[in-house]
Amino acid sequence: MRHQLFIDGRFVDAESGETLATLNPHDNSTIAEVALAGKADVDRAVAAAKRAFPAWSRMAAADRGRILLRLADLIEANGEELARLESLDTGHPIRDSRKLDVPRTAACFRYFGGMADKFQGETIPVEAGFLNYTLREPVGVVGQIVPWNFPLMFTSWKMAPALAAGNCIVMKPAEITPLSSLKIVELMAEAGMPDGVVNMVPGLGSVVGQYIAEHPEIAKVAFTGSTATGRRVVQASAGNLKKVQLELGGKGPNIVFEDAFLPAAVNGSAWAIFHNQGQACIAGSRLMLHEKIADAFLERFVPLAQSIRLGNPLDDATEMGPLTSAQHRERVLHYVEVAKEQGGEVLAGGAAPGGELARGCYVQPTIVRARSWRDRIAQEEVFGPFVTVLTFKDDEEALQIANGTDYGLGSGLWTADLQRAHRVARDLHAGMVWINSYKRVNPGSPFGGVGQSGYGREMGFDAMREYTQVKSVWVNVDAQIPPHFVR
Repeated sequence: MRHQLFIDGRFVDAESGETLATLNPHDNSTIAEVALAGKADVDRAVAAAKRAFPAWSRMAAADRGRILLRLADLIEANGEELARLESLDTGHPIRDSRKLDVPRTAACFRYFGGMADKFQGETIPVEAGFLNYTLREPVGVVGQIVPWNFPLMFTSWKMAPALAAGNCIVMKPAEITPLSSLKIVELMAEAGMPDGVVNMVPGLGSVVGQYIAEHPEIAKVAFTGSTATGRRVVQASAGNLKKVQLELGGKGPNIVFEDAFLPAAVNGSAWAIFHNQGQACIAGSRLMLHEKIADAFLERFVPLAQSIRLGNPLDDATEMGPLTSAQHRERVLHYVEVAKEQGGEVLAGGAAPGGELARGCYVQPTIVRARSWRDRIAQEEVFGPFVTVLTFKDDEEALQIANGTDYGLGSGLWTADLQRAHRVARDLHAGMVWINSYKRVNPGSPFGGVGQSGYGREMGFDAMREYTQVKSVWVNVDAQIPPHFVR
């Protein structure tokens, strides 16, 4: 596959000629040298997008949709290659890349391909003699910055609604995981995407990401990543007051009440935190157990975590692969030391495995019982296979603990009490709540958070609204001159 930048319909070298190695987190070997964009390359990409915007935005919406539908078909046809690229570059187990990442990516492009010609304005009842209606218009050139934890899937989440609405794109994939995003733009060209509509500029966040956020000719920036970086994006966007959409960190509460069906709650809670090595903003990283069932729950949960098969992500038997980078592995292991310093008890894991996995970025599935819900490990996002166990005595305390962070992205609860389920879902400070499940996503359902987890929504009609602006049109249907200044 190509490892260059993709600008104006062609793969090209970075103007500086620089490249950056992308590494296999299984053994830290080099997969490829990928072109490293700079500010001049972003300028080229923005210029290409501006040239393409008039024709793309005025193309019949159904025709834009057909291109996205063809792309969805091509993603499925090339699914095995995409799955292997994603697993090689990120550490996702191949079983998850095949069954989740690739199908979800295709489904997202297909959903918005179908929505392209179904997104509409409104007719508003105003005073007699006037017709008032609204148009939903694309914002123009959009800058999009995707993270390293789900690069394939997030590429579709960002691109699909923006393109369906008629925008043109300059995207920066994460510098450590650019391969699947580059493959997507290759397939886009095959699907018939006009030159310049989508441009891909892999580069450093501190250079390319910063420049996209501050670029005066980019009308909107959509960012997924850490809360700290999200704040810098907002600051950089102020120059031209561009629209900003942020999907940031999380510290998801996963609440198990005393009446929960334990087998389902145990398995669901393991999925909530250990899927993708815990590298998910919506991970159920705070496991909150009612004190009456805490011991019984942990008697099942700890052995389950210890039984998870770590290994090469390209092995079909692997259930948990490596973290995506050595730097991130060190961050996760650092939080084990933080937990011990604050009186936490390590119930499982807490170390990097030895043997043949020692060369990679692996961390054992880790369970830590915190001394207090105010401890750092219960407040700060670890972003790894690291779950903090807390207990509560009643619904009121559960909500106090669950809402006791600055984050508000994903959350979950397990109960057989229907009234409690709806009441707690209402009172949780979060953009998403799962009841008797966790981490369910669908292209039709809005995804996003509140508080320090950001603002704006991915997917669904809400995502299309994020990529459009409203124009209000007034028509004097009686064609009379207003009487105010008639001479």
